[in-house]
Amino acid sequence: MGLHQKSYGNYQGRVFLKKGSENDASLVITDITLEDYGRYKCEVIEGLEDDTAVVSLDLQGVVFPYFPRLGRYNLNFHEAQQACLDQDSVIASFDQLYDAWRSGLDWCNAGWLNDGSVQYPITKPREPCGGKNTVPGVRNYGFWDKDKSRYDVFCFTSNFNGRFYYLIHPTKLTYDEAVQACLKDGSQIAKVGQIFAAWKLLGYDRCDAGWLADGRVRYPISRPRRRCSPDEAAVRFVGFPDKKHKLYGVYCFRAYN
Repeated sequence: MGLHQKSYGNYQGRVFLKKGSENDASLVITDITLEDYGRYKCEVIEGLEDDTAVVSLDLQGVVFPYFPRLGRYNLNFHEAQQACLDQDSVIASFDQLYDAWRSGLDWCNAGWLNDGSVQYPITKPREPCGGKNTVPGVRNYGFWDKDKSRYDVFCFTSNFNGRFYYLIHPTKLTYDEAVQACLKDGSQIAKVGQIFAAWKLLGYDRCDAGWLADGRVRYPISRPRRRCSPDEAAVRFVGFPDKKHKLYGVYCFRAYN
């Protein structure tokens, strides 16, 4: 507005106009967050003349399905949003899920997306997932009650401002011992979003099952091989073991300051 500028919410202190020339209205966003993803509209008004343009901000990242220890179809929309946030991610958009499907994501459980719809991606049609004679695609359940309806959720993360690693430890650990071992090493026990980001963005590969913060056990395989993940690159899911069992290692995450 002339020489006046104002930023709102979490954009404060992170946005400014580039002003490369007298007519340059380019907006610069610094310290990009997961929530910055989406479409931005620029509207220029001068007297009776106006013009608009829409620009999409895409983030390189990974979509992953998520369900809690209780099992599948236990999250309403609001709980799904929080579950993604708890795992260092945000609830995915349809565009992000569609891109993941085009890259090979196949998941037969329906999950919430950020527009309140419930969908799931199928690359290999089969009977339990809409029928084996159907075409591949993103199956759409439509929009459901955000408070009462319960599904899984698809989360998205591109956050990776830190070091993800498998902690070398002389013995296998219970869940509580795993938490303490990471703390003793100057880190936190890793979250699901962090193991997926390390696998997708850095090609992290480790054939050792380890505890994660929500009590599940997983391991990331970027190079498929016998005994680890013979058929595909994936973040393998072992399950939610009894937290008192000394059967697994632990994955830790140390954030960069």
